[in-house]
Amino acid sequence: MSRSETIHASCVVIGEAGVLIRGRSGSGKSTLAREMVLHTLQAGRFGCLVSDDRTGLRAEHGRLLGSPVEPLAGHLEVHGLGIIRQPYERSAVIRLVIDLSEDPPRFPEAQDGNVVLCGVMVPRIRMRAGASFASIALGRLSGVCDTVVTL
Repeated sequence: MSRSETIHASCVVIGEAGVLIRGRSGSGKSTLAREMVLHTLQAGRFGCLVSDDRTGLRAEHGRLLGSPVEPLAGHLEVHGLGIIRQPYERSAVIRLVIDLSEDPPRFPEAQDGNVVLCGVMVPRIRMRAGASFASIALGRLSGVCDTVVTL
């Protein structure tokens, strides 16, 4: 049985790993997504947008998959420019969730290191909204294990 939902989030694929970026409107989801892809491409690796603003999530075979929601597929919001067309991937296996908030815990509890979405446990980090942490997020992603736990 497959579980699915649509959430307010952006998603990128870095190499073979999907990164889901959650946060309130204006928290910097689109900016972080754009910066992560740009840093990755500049490093000579594969990086691409999956979705911006709305992301479809579904659990399949113990993995969490993210995909764009029509009619937003291939569109990215850039403050000051509006909505622009972007190349995009149709889906990605989510290996990391980034939660953007105004006041993330300075020293997060161990249980904050994971989140369950659609019944699949995925590693999570919390970051300050509006700050540029693309390099930190990419560094964390490189250390994420490919194993996810299904509940």
